[in-house]
Amino acid sequence: MSSFRTARTPRARLVGAAATVVLAALSLTACNDGTGVESEGRATGTPSTANGTATAPPQDEPAAGTTQDSGTDASAPAANGPAGKDSGTKAPAPSGGSGGSGGTGASGKPVTCEGSVTRTTAAPLTRPVNHMLLTVTNTGSRTCFLYGYPAVRFGEAQAVPPVIEDSQPQAVVTLEPGQSGYASVSLAAADGSGTNGHTVKSLTVHFQGRSGNGSVGTAAQPSLPAQGVYVDDSLKVTYWQQSMDDAVSW
Repeated sequence: MSSFRTARTPRARLVGAAATVVLAALSLTACNDGTGVESEGRATGTPSTANGTATAPPQDEPAAGTTQDSGTDASAPAANGPAGKDSGTKAPAPSGGSGGSGGTGASGKPVTCEGSVTRTTAAPLTRPVNHMLLTVTNTGSRTCFLYGYPAVRFGEAQAVPPVIEDSQPQAVVTLEPGQSGYASVSLAAADGSGTNGHTVKSLTVHFQGRSGNGSVGTAAQPSLPAQGVYVDDSLKVTYWQQSMDDAVSW
């Protein structure tokens, strides 16, 4: 009996060893599924989701270090930007005009001061006595020239009074928009030596042109005091002056 057991031992070991080799081969075959991916790990460098499925980057995202072409050159200035092309639209130029309040501004061509572009007031003075101050203000939008002296007509007078020649200024009175020029009127002799004295209640002021011959433009009709003013044959006027002080000094 003992010899039989001894003879079977080596064979049993050989069979066991062969079975072990077969099992190992089967185990290797089961581990390799033909995809090249081991069941206990993932291929390095391949992103995956939580369920083990690899994901690729979105196709519309540019790769790092590259720039997508949007069809617009970002370095080119905008068509109408600060450094771009001229849009073709220009600011309107000042309108022309021959005078009046709708002129082209103080930088436009100067015009002659007359009633349509000025406002005239008449105010009696206490000093000098029997004098009146005429004030002409440029109400237009352009510079105007106040030529010569005022051709005044009190009431129904047919003639204008003479001018005091010594009052002529060295330069033509120039009025920017809003500025005023002045002239004084000696209404009657202070010592009562004047003749044909009478009271008048209306006044018309005519403006001279550059030539000094006749009147131009629209006349002004400043208001007088309700009681009127007294005038006589000594009536006379000064030339237009740039300042009030010069006007009342005569």
